Amino acid sequence: MMEQPHSCCKGAEVLLNLQPTSSVSIQYHPFFGPHDDLVLLELDEKLLSDVLYQRVTLRGQPDEDAVLCTKSKTYSVKFVGTSNSVFLIPPADCSTSHESGGENYKQQVATASVIKVAPGNMELVEVAPRLDKLKSILSENLYSSDEASTAMGDLYKWDDLINKVQASDDELKAGLQALSAVEIDGYWRIVDEKYMDVILRMLLHNSVLNDWLLDSLVEDKVVSVLESDGFPRKLVYHCLNVYGSSVEEEAMGGGVWRLDARRVCVHFARGVLREGKRKMESFMEEWLWMIPEEMQPSFDMLEGEVLTEKIGVETWVRALSVSSLPTTPAERFSILFKERAKWEWKDLEPYIRDLNVPGLSSEALLLKYTRRSQPSIDAEPVFSAR
Repeated sequence: MMEQPHSCCKGAEVLLNLQPTSSVSIQYHPFFGPHDDLVLLELDEKLLSDVLYQRVTLRGQPDEDAVLCTKSKTYSVKFVGTSNSVFLIPPADCSTSHESGGENYKQQVATASVIKVAPGNMELVEVAPRLDKLKSILSENLYSSDEASTAMGDLYKWDDLINKVQASDDELKAGLQALSAVEIDGYWRIVDEKYMDVILRMLLHNSVLNDWLLDSLVEDKVVSVLESDGFPRKLVYHCLNVYGSSVEEEAMGGGVWRLDARRVCVHFARGVLREGKRKMESFMEEWLWMIPEEMQPSFDMLEGEVLTEKIGVETWVRALSVSSLPTTPAERFSILFKERAKWEWKDLEPYIRDLNVPGLSSEALLLKYTRRSQPSIDAEPVFSAR
C-alpha cells in the first residue's frame, strides 16, 4: 500500500500563487485563538503607500471614536461585519518534506495554518475634520492685553493639538488659520477680539499721523512704531496677517502689506453689534464713521456676518457670524432654524457654503436637512427644517 504523503506546514506564502481552480488544505495554527490585537483594515489603493510607509496616525481621546489621518485628510474607522469566514494565515514557521516509495519518489502536501478567524474588517470613510473642539479649547484661554496678570489656564502646543483634535495636519493648520490663531511662546492662542481692536485702531491712528497708505504699509515702520507704543512684536505681525496681506518684499528687507477692506469693515461691524441688535440707520451711521476714509464700505461686505429683520416699519441689524457656527451640518442647520424658521436662499447660502462633507454636495445637504418650498414660479425658494 502506498504511504500517505505528509503535510508541509506553510504560511501565507502558499496562497500567493494559488490558482482559481486549485485548493489548499488548512489546519489550526498552534497559536490559534481570538487574537483581538489583530484587525483587518480594508484600504483604497490610493491610501496603501501612506499606510505601508507609516504616514498615517490614529487620533482621538478614549471617549471618542478613532479617526485615521493622513497628512491632508481624515477618515472615520468603522467595523464592518461579514457573514463569510475570513482566515488569517501568518508567514511560514516550519517546513518539512516526506519522501516515500523509493529513491525517485517524493510527495509533499502543502498546508496553511490558520491563526485567527476574522469576523469582519475595519473600513475607512473620508469625513470632514472635527474642528469644533479646536475652537472650544483655544477659546477657553484667550490672549488678552493684560496677559501677565491673567489667570493661566490650559495652553496647547502643536503636539497637544494633534493629540486632542481629530484632523489631519493640513486640516488642523487650516483650522488654526480660520480661527486667526497665533503661536506665542510655542503655544497656539486666539487673541481676544477687544485686544485686536486696540491694536488695529492704533495701527490706523498711526497711519494718519505718519501718512501711511493702507495699501502699502511698510512692515518695518509699522512694527517699530507699534512696538514703541507697547504692543508685542508678535502681535503686530499677527494684526497685519489678520487684517491684511503681504504684497511684496522691499529691497532693503522687510515686507509691504495691504489692509483688506472687507476684513477691516467686518471687524468694526462686529464691534458695533457686540452689545446687541441695532436699527439699520443707527448701525450704518456708527459703522461708516469707524471705517478709514481710504476704504469703500458696502453692506454686501457683511454677508455671512449679520442678519436683517423687519419689525414694523423699521429694519434691524443683528450679528450672526458664520465663524461662530458649528462645522457639523446637523448642528449648523439646527442653530440656523432656531434663528429663523424659514430662510430665503440669498440669506441661507452664506451660512452653509463653507460646509465641507466628503461625498455630499450642497444640494445633497439641503435635501437631507431642509424642506424647499416656492410660493410661485417667480418667487425665491424658501427653506425650512426637515
